[in-house]
Amino acid sequence: MSAAKPNAAIRYTLLRLAVFVGSFLVVAGLVQFGILPKGLGDSNFVWVVLLALVVSAPLSFVLLRRQREAMSEQIVDQVDRAKARLEANRTQEDGA
Repeated sequence: MSAAKPNAAIRYTLLRLAVFVGSFLVVAGLVQFGILPKGLGDSNFVWVVLLALVVSAPLSFVLLRRQREAMSEQIVDQVDRAKARLEANRTQEDGA
């Protein structure tokens, strides 16, 4: 396994956070300029966060497909190695 593989989850998480922050800034700008409604009463910040989440989720799904697949491969490899270790331990215990 290469040294870059363990970073797949961290890289995906950081890119996902970057997509959210970008969405947040765009939504906040649109709300500030009155293009989007400001929410109800004092709920402006919560409104902007929720809109940013709604916008960033499909963007992340489309834009981060390769990173998500790399992270998935990493997880599958880890699970396969854990299963192999468990099977090896069972075999040793049966032999003893």
